[in-house]
Amino acid sequence: MSFAAFDGTRRVPPAVNEPVRSYAPGSPERLSLQTRLEQMAAEEVEIPIVIGGRRIHTGNTGTVRMPCDHQHVLATYHKATPELVHEAIAAAVAARAEWASWRWEERAAVFLRAAELLTTTWRNTLLASTMLGQAKTVHQAEIDATCELIDFWRFNVQFAQELYAEQPISDHTMWNQLDYRPLEGFVYAVTPFNFTAIGGNLPGAPALMGNAVLWKPSATALLSSWYTYLLLEEAGLPAGVINFIPGDASMISDIALTHRDLAGVHFTGSTGVFNSMWETVGKNMGKYRSYPRIVGETGGKDFIVAHPSADPQALAVGMVRGAFEYQGQKCSAASRAYIPASLWPTVKERCIAMMGEMKQGDTRDFSNFVAAVIDERAFNRLKVAIDEAKGNATIVAGGYYDNSKGWFIQPTIVETKDPNYRTLCEELFGPLLTVYVYEDAQWLDTLKIVDGTSPYALTGAVFSRDRQGVREAMTHLRNAAGNFYVNDKPTGAVVGQQPFGGARGSGTNDKAGSKSNLMRWVSTRTVKETFSSPLDWKYPFLG
Repeated sequence: MSFAAFDGTRRVPPAVNEPVRSYAPGSPERLSLQTRLEQMAAEEVEIPIVIGGRRIHTGNTGTVRMPCDHQHVLATYHKATPELVHEAIAAAVAARAEWASWRWEERAAVFLRAAELLTTTWRNTLLASTMLGQAKTVHQAEIDATCELIDFWRFNVQFAQELYAEQPISDHTMWNQLDYRPLEGFVYAVTPFNFTAIGGNLPGAPALMGNAVLWKPSATALLSSWYTYLLLEEAGLPAGVINFIPGDASMISDIALTHRDLAGVHFTGSTGVFNSMWETVGKNMGKYRSYPRIVGETGGKDFIVAHPSADPQALAVGMVRGAFEYQGQKCSAASRAYIPASLWPTVKERCIAMMGEMKQGDTRDFSNFVAAVIDERAFNRLKVAIDEAKGNATIVAGGYYDNSKGWFIQPTIVETKDPNYRTLCEELFGPLLTVYVYEDAQWLDTLKIVDGTSPYALTGAVFSRDRQGVREAMTHLRNAAGNFYVNDKPTGAVVGQQPFGGARGSGTNDKAGSKSNLMRWVSTRTVKETFSSPLDWKYPFLG
């Protein structure tokens, strides 16, 4: 099929961060969202598998339940079979041939349109599905499911334009060019429950660069993932470019990770799962067409460390926001804090007072600051940790849990005198913050403890009004966090402002929402064109 040529250097619209709406009482956006929440809570959606644009219903189904009311079924989804996974891979490889031949601006137009649809007509749907299905408050859902996802799609396009513009030096005798080719094969995108935006970015970023994708969404985020897929369809994404494959993660991964055409893995999830995926790829290196690109953002045991000069009010706010927003179910959430003895009585008092004002309950009640954890497994894991702390540490605040209706874990602060206590070391992924109180004179020693306690290195924060304290923390903790915050909570990275990712046990640090991430989804070809070819084999030195 031939198309008319398009001459001219095209520039995409400049990316600007999407403003966060307030949803204040009486505001139009609050009223329209509440209406959409009521509509979607009354529905039970059927979610199919989508391969090459074809909807498939296997009859082997699972359910999506509301974490704040676990008897409330929001959706039924169909699970893929091994045969369908192979079919999806074939569909992706076939779609890549056409998709990769598009000019990059045409691919970019799909994602720019998706961003604008999400800004306007789809906003309430993505918000409501995230609030209901993943138990995010309206503020947390607005930041994630709309603003961050819009930012990913817009900024990725801008970063792609910058990347494609990077070309080598030429002179009058030759023209040197870089051809940013999509990877050969398919990219396997595995997305987590806790961020709708990650569900749109992990398959979206490789697709923007011309790749075709097998998308395995989390079972506990399927409602918002499904609407994200439908939004991309409406934006004009061709069939087969992203294939939507819910189902058993182990089975799907076993097939995808050992397939000859695996070109890359884009993953967010647990460190253990990512390690096992990497191990599988390593064991199968002789099978692949090319070396697969492996990109992963995994666990975190994120810290706040306070210098004796820290502002106690700013510190207390950073602790409760950083630890308890979205029930601590962020890879970046503060889960351990190191507080000087001189500040701890004041900081403790203020944290307890703030936590006493926090309401917990259904996300449809906009007065709630905290909701439920994602599922029963998460609830039980946190329940055990809290019960252990009651006997082996001190519960400063919280410590209550209730799963009679929803999976509710009360925000909890644990104080321990043991710097190696379990909840200071292990990732628990919930609203539980453990505090270690150190003697003021032990500041530098404490920084060593912070650095050596955890295998992770995702996010961290220092609070200090003394610049020397900031400098010392920046130096001693240089490798302890891929995103480091000064006098702020260690969460809330914004696309285009704080590229996100960590090292050590927290992933490959390829910085989601940055040009460096997009580089992972292309294979560069260098082209040299000589304008006047040599006609004599002899070099001058031979004379």
